[in-house]
Amino acid sequence: MRIRELFEMMVEKEASDMFLRTNAVPRMRIDGKITMVSETVVAKDEMMAITNFLLETDDRKKSYAETKDIEFIHAEEDVGRFRVNIFTQRGTPAIVARHVHSLVKGFEELALPVEFLKKFCEQSKGLFLVCGPAGSGKSTCIASMVEFINTHTPKHIVTIEDPIEFLFKDKKCIINQRELGIDVYSYPAALKSVTQQSPDIIYIGNTRDQETMRAAITATELGTFVITTFHTVNTIQTIVRMVNFFPPHLHDEVRMQLSLILKGVISLRLVPRKDGTGRVPAYETMLVTPTISRLIRENNIKEIQSFIDEGELFGMQSFKKSLVKLVKDGLVDEDSASQLADSRDEFNLELKGVKRFHKD
Repeated sequence: MRIRELFEMMVEKEASDMFLRTNAVPRMRIDGKITMVSETVVAKDEMMAITNFLLETDDRKKSYAETKDIEFIHAEEDVGRFRVNIFTQRGTPAIVARHVHSLVKGFEELALPVEFLKKFCEQSKGLFLVCGPAGSGKSTCIASMVEFINTHTPKHIVTIEDPIEFLFKDKKCIINQRELGIDVYSYPAALKSVTQQSPDIIYIGNTRDQETMRAAITATELGTFVITTFHTVNTIQTIVRMVNFFPPHLHDEVRMQLSLILKGVISLRLVPRKDGTGRVPAYETMLVTPTISRLIRENNIKEIQSFIDEGELFGMQSFKKSLVKLVKDGLVDEDSASQLADSRDEFNLELKGVKRFHKD
């Protein structure tokens, strides 16, 4: 069956994603760009055969038949592990598969901010957020954090994922990984019982509703360090999103809680390398200082950006400064960087060394 050959091609070409659809040619995302990898279309009967092969179990087939949408991990022997999403479009299955790397890389190898992330690997309580759009390296960043803790500190780590991506082997830590639909029914259900499991660190795969956010806040208030991800583009949007999970009459209470428990945020974007050999992360980092805590509490969240811009002393960095550094280091070209900046004008000013003053 051609699906194994396509998985092998993904690994060989270091593609992050593969796209299959009935009566369309296979495509892959290579260095962030969608690329056609075969001129032979996937016929309807072949697409059905691939779908049935990947669904594999009766439970998966039943779930897909009921919901028309399913996500799971597929392990192709001697090739690798792939996170597979099968959905229905125009009455036929479509597949997006993401290669899940088995080797967990370190901060330096991933070009992530080493000292900033190490700081949070040493935390014993509070909330740390890893943010970015789909495919920006959030899971990879958190896996590197978990592996760093696993290598250096004896702790109990519980992960709650949908589905489990990176597999960890116990070193100094004991790591229990729970998958939605197999080990537990939902994030809130898992978080309701996890505090009875004596965790030091909880990793929540994705916080996307009020119930999960409330459970995560409760876990931190009970003295656990919680790491979770958000599909947001920057720090300010992330904090606003967290507050807006709740009805307006609870916003003051939630901001107060966040001002006490939030420890830091890293937001990620992957930028194509200038030499065409892959992508490199641009990142915005925020450490919650007493001033930033006060701004959250007083609902002056937009003012936080100026403190991120000027917070190098605390290990903070804005996206525009990260992008400018990548350009000046010769890693990415100016056009690619400007396309990913929050504001092209501010990026261009920063690149030219023009100081922009913020009003108090």
